[in-house]
Amino acid sequence: MSTPIPYVTLDDPRYGEVVQVSPLIQRVIAKNPSKFTYLGTGTYIVGSGDRVAVIDPGPPIQSHRTAITAALEGRTVAAILVTHCHSD
Repeated sequence: MSTPIPYVTLDDPRYGEVVQVSPLIQRVIAKNPSKFTYLGTGTYIVGSGDRVAVIDPGPPIQSHRTAITAALEGRTVAAILVTHCHSD
């Protein structure tokens, strides 16, 4: 028997807004669409309580940094994970 996994699709990115993907995962999309980033770089905030991890913090775009900071809501960033980078 299979268990369906609910997920949020990325049909229309809302740049700079926090999307609750699941109870433990939030996503913020940077406004940097390109052939490398598709609709924009996805930054994920994972965890519960007052400590979270930030996965792929994204490009040095001030509006994106501001959105991530707002999404943290005062929580401590316990880890930053970078899955890859673009030297372009």
